[in-house]
Amino acid sequence: MTLGLLHTSSAHVPVFDGLRDAHHPELALRHHVAASLLERAGRQGPEAVAPAVRDALVRAVGEGAEAVLCTCSTIGAVAEALGARVGVPVLRVDRPMAAAAVAAGSRVVVLATVESTLEPTVELVEEEARAAGREVAVRTVMVDGAWARFRAGDAQGYAEAVAAAISEVRDADAVVLAQASMAGASELVADGSAPVFASPRVGLAAAAAVAADRGGEAAAVAGVSGVVR
Repeated sequence: MTLGLLHTSSAHVPVFDGLRDAHHPELALRHHVAASLLERAGRQGPEAVAPAVRDALVRAVGEGAEAVLCTCSTIGAVAEALGARVGVPVLRVDRPMAAAAVAAGSRVVVLATVESTLEPTVELVEEEARAAGREVAVRTVMVDGAWARFRAGDAQGYAEAVAAAISEVRDADAVVLAQASMAGASELVADGSAPVFASPRVGLAAAAAVAADRGGEAAAVAGVSGVVR
């Protein structure tokens, strides 16, 4: 089975390859990196990049993907909404994380290092809360200066800056890391901090399950019709 991934940073490629190797060795990944989508969405808004996102999804489907996972929180909602147009399920990496955070409690803090991810992530948490019939109070925190470290290739400094911000959070049932790039910070947080929720592992697991279901359906059809995809 094959899963396409749409990234806005090449730094995500080894992260998701590592998660695949550890947890889903049967899954083939096809990575598509389009850094310009995040930059443009930050300037003009996520909807402005919808045509380019659709083109990227079509390329992923053309490579045989049973599903596509968008790993960028800023454009995740746009990508997810385009699934019906490209013919395969398109998942946003942060939805399973948001659902888990809502289940943890009513006080949710969303941390981000890129401002354009704050609003989409808050909206997602509130959407998952409504779906679960829960009430949540969402606060946001920008980790100032961290993104410059990430763009400079200072992964350790980036993770440490995010971890420091997590350690300062008080009165929260869940801390949501709005970007997949922030996941490494959860390993640096001292015991006693609020539960931290990151998207890569759970997001990939959800997408792998969808790809497996789709792959199974295709195999069943091929077996009946004699057609091999």
